[in-house]
Amino acid sequence: MWQRIQTVFLIITIASLLIALVQPIWQVQSGDATLTLTPFYLLQDNSYVYMPYSLTAILAVAGITLAIITIRRYDNRLLQIKLGALNSLVLAGFMFSAVIFTSKLSEQYQGSVGMVWLILAGVAVISNWLAIRFIRRDERLVRDSDRLR
Repeated sequence: MWQRIQTVFLIITIASLLIALVQPIWQVQSGDATLTLTPFYLLQDNSYVYMPYSLTAILAVAGITLAIITIRRYDNRLLQIKLGALNSLVLAGFMFSAVIFTSKLSEQYQGSVGMVWLILAGVAVISNWLAIRFIRRDERLVRDSDRLR
């Protein structure tokens, strides 16, 4: 389980999503007003608005959970491929929700997108895709060796 490269990629996915959960997605400071969008809430002048902004955090936690389940199901590669594909959809929703919330806020205010968050989300998507690729390669290798018998 731990010696496979896809496990390393899934751990990178988990780590980048965990770090992305604490990074701000979008920020603006104009005079005395400060707005900060994180995956959990929108902070506007010391008041927290959780919904609908916490949808991003919910999708990130779902992606982390799916990656952990994928690692734990190392004996069933077909299920791992399905879970990885589902995780790709969840991660796409994670990034899409952040883009939608950021664009809505950018219409009202001129803010800056957190580059660290954007890079971490991209790393999570790419490492999840690489994990699926290597799981498929392992499954193909096992099927080819079964044909030789």
